[in-house]
Amino acid sequence: MSETPFDLFVIGAGSGGVRAARMSAQRGARVAVADDAPLGGTCVNLGCIPKKLYSFAAHYAEAFEESKGYGWSGSSSSSPPVLDWQLLKANRAAEVTRLNGLYEKLLIGAGAQVVRGRAHVAGPGVVEVGGVRHAARHILVATGGWPVVPPFPGAEFAITSNEIFDLPVFPQHLLVVGGGYIACEFASIFHGLGAQVTQLYRGEQILRGFDHEIANFVADEMRKKGVNLRTRSGVERIERDPSAQGGRLRVTLRDGSTQLADQVLYATGRQPNTAGLGLVEAGVQLAANGAVLVDAHHATNVPGIHAVGDVIDRVHLTPVALAEAMVLVDRLFGTGQRTLDYELIPTAVFTHPNVGTVGLSEVDARTRYGAVQVFRSEFKALRHTLSGSTERTLMKLVVDAASDRVVGLHMVGADAGELIQGFAVALKAGATKAVFDATIGIHPTAAEEFVTMREPVA
Repeated sequence: MSETPFDLFVIGAGSGGVRAARMSAQRGARVAVADDAPLGGTCVNLGCIPKKLYSFAAHYAEAFEESKGYGWSGSSSSSPPVLDWQLLKANRAAEVTRLNGLYEKLLIGAGAQVVRGRAHVAGPGVVEVGGVRHAARHILVATGGWPVVPPFPGAEFAITSNEIFDLPVFPQHLLVVGGGYIACEFASIFHGLGAQVTQLYRGEQILRGFDHEIANFVADEMRKKGVNLRTRSGVERIERDPSAQGGRLRVTLRDGSTQLADQVLYATGRQPNTAGLGLVEAGVQLAANGAVLVDAHHATNVPGIHAVGDVIDRVHLTPVALAEAMVLVDRLFGTGQRTLDYELIPTAVFTHPNVGTVGLSEVDARTRYGAVQVFRSEFKALRHTLSGSTERTLMKLVVDAASDRVVGLHMVGADAGELIQGFAVALKAGATKAVFDATIGIHPTAAEEFVTMREPVA
């Protein structure tokens, strides 16, 4: 047993765990954080950051093509721009390594102790790492989630988002299975990088849970750009094709048709990463999928054990994990007055074009409020009047008719996430449609459409 007990021992050095450890240490608590993976968790290493870097990379080929309408030359069908996949991977890895070091520097600078290794709860108030036991007044589980591939013949040939960033050879044909954030983003990214992409989703439409019109619109835009998006479709089995060069994969679909692919990316879901943590043995209640069950204060049913982030399976977004961590830190080492409202959480999907949204979909708003007004604007962005691109933008406001409050704001278009962040503040403040109408727009921008829509369409 370590000599001096910790006030807080954090299992998992992802976004939520690092934030809780650092802020607790800054408040004078004796803190340790343990992980057997590079610091920063999924977001830094295998999620948000590398994915956004690859999204930036994927836009350049399109930008080269669009530049011709603005008088630029140098790229042609006979000599198109060439992606150096190995250089992109190396530069991404260097940036991720820099961030790993920054996280460690922040933790140590705050006074927290970083413990390398896989940790598990070994008893009441005890965490074990590498055979060494540490006493802790509070234990925080912040181990995030992990991608899963369902069992089916040939599942071992599929890869997940964990492996997609560092493939030895760039896939000329990528088959993506899934219809959520991760599947849609990687379908767009790899198509933009130059791969032939087929995306399969078993449901009626991608991005389940989003506003239906937004999901339909971005699906059409993805298809226009060249992604072979097929709904109501799935995989029956995967096998190596001995007749194809390079060990390509033959994918048999549920309708009996086959597809050849260099890689098959499964992005059909993630599960809370709780296996082997000793939580069941400690008496911590888990959901059927392994999620840690917590109350409104992020406390489990076992005194002294807490959990935040994707491992509790509430809202799988990095900023939410950070906010949950701050609520917990304030409860354990502060005044306990801080709270987290899960309403009106903005989010973006980095498809091409992007999706940005905050608040309720039209269907959910009608369910909650009954009478609503819907304002909608669809147009070709000014940039594309010369670029030659057929990409279109969609913006949508959903308003509670009784209060005039804007309760949903949605967009498909360039930099949608950047635009939605600012409007999320307005919705959080309770802005009404009258306030939107009284706000002067910035011209010429796409964003001004949100304050110039006057006639409801429904």
